[in-house]
Amino acid sequence: MNRDVAIDVRQLTLIYGSNLIQSDLNFQVRRGDVFVIMGGSGCGKSTLLKHMFGLYQPAAGEILFDGHSYFTASSVQQSAMRQRWGVTYQGGALFSDKTLAENVAMPLEEYTTLNRRDIADMVCYKLALVGLAGFEHFYPAQISGGMCKRAGLARAIALDPDILFFDEPSAGLDPLSARRLDDLILQLGHSTGATVVIVTHELASIFAIGSNGVFLDATTKTQLATGSPRHMLDHSEHARVKEFLTRGE
Repeated sequence: MNRDVAIDVRQLTLIYGSNLIQSDLNFQVRRGDVFVIMGGSGCGKSTLLKHMFGLYQPAAGEILFDGHSYFTASSVQQSAMRQRWGVTYQGGALFSDKTLAENVAMPLEEYTTLNRRDIADMVCYKLALVGLAGFEHFYPAQISGGMCKRAGLARAIALDPDILFFDEPSAGLDPLSARRLDDLILQLGHSTGATVVIVTHELASIFAIGSNGVFLDATTKTQLATGSPRHMLDHSEHARVKEFLTRGE
């Protein structure tokens, strides 16, 4: 087992209902990567991400974490693996009837034996890390969309995960807010040592934070390129990869 590899995807086939989404996916996510899953609309980016954090089971192939398969693991082992992952969704996926503090506290209450005071201290710390100090008692409806995304990130890092999964984190944000979120993702990755896997179609984000990645194609239903976004742009022989990475230029 290569200890530099956090996630190893082998011969993966994704089927949703009766539809083939992607097949023959093979790539590795290295520790410390900001790994970007990219491609045009309808290619299966979010579907692949959901397979990677265990929401869907592959039709064929395997996804290994530190050399171990999530889908062949016992329920106890799966629970332990999930505690090492943080997941954020497009809208933040916060519970609207809970304050930001209550949202961030949920994984700590479920998976740790910390007492209430220690949980409250940890929640304040995590919210401060994402720039939301002082907003503990606000409800999601009382803050902006960008702040909701940051609160979702605070919840995702509550358990100090080894791997962070993001699904279109910049969707719906203005360019300045999107850039600030990109900077925050990089900062958290560097400061915590977490590996980041991110779905995005935003070119600015792809080139600003991506150190590695895979390009999925909706027509051939497989990957066309792997590597850093800049490497794909400079060396890929596939026209669709070039077109995607040079939009607007």
